[in-house]
Amino acid sequence: MNLEGKAVLVTGGTMGIGAAIALDLAARGANLAIVARNLGAPAHAVLERIEALGQRCFLIAGDMTRPDDCESAVDQTAAEYGRLDVLVHNAGGPSVGTIEEVTPEQWRLTMDLHLNANYYLVRAALPHLRRQTEAAIVTVSSSAGLRGVAGAIAYATAKGALPQLTRCLARELADYNIRVNCVAPGVIRTRFHDTMSEERRQLNLEHRIPLHREGTPEQVAEAVALLVTNDYITGETLVLDGGLTSRIA
Repeated sequence: MNLEGKAVLVTGGTMGIGAAIALDLAARGANLAIVARNLGAPAHAVLERIEALGQRCFLIAGDMTRPDDCESAVDQTAAEYGRLDVLVHNAGGPSVGTIEEVTPEQWRLTMDLHLNANYYLVRAALPHLRRQTEAAIVTVSSSAGLRGVAGAIAYATAKGALPQLTRCLARELADYNIRVNCVAPGVIRTRFHDTMSEERRQLNLEHRIPLHREGTPEQVAEAVALLVTNDYITGETLVLDGGLTSRIA
């Protein structure tokens, strides 16, 4: 897919991985709509960087745990650009706790943000995506969703469902030339991992990650761009974790 003039909706695109995705796709010629709950200084900084690339961009305030906000974000993007070509649901956040510690409300909110929002966004986006000769959807899972994780049961369960959702959507939408793929980042150098202790970080680097280093948001963005632009990839989950989930011990 050539991204020149295409309209792309990225949720959670104001910092970290989401901002890197938005900037990378803009650098490839796309016009952006970025959704976030907080449209403060970081959001406007991303907006200005995209405009400096010569691309259009606008910000949408929205909470992706709310079905109406998901649908509104899609509708606003299509109204602004007259089209929608690419959907990337990146919005998320940590959710810690064991089965006994996670409250029913925390469980519901985690599922709403990481899993159910994809359902709402894709359903709203489909009428617009079908109008294009080609379109792409990218879901964002996590290495935590590929292996059992203690102490983050809600997060890991929600992320673990996304590769399966991706495969099902890829099969359902292939006849419309709508490709659906997933990225599963591991330990990426973002605010998401700011609460990690130095002891845990060193354990990851020395013993758990075969490449002995953290990834960067830009590396995840490059993977998303590959899945968006390569028109013969669909139904796949691309893991970016330095070999973390390949370990057997």
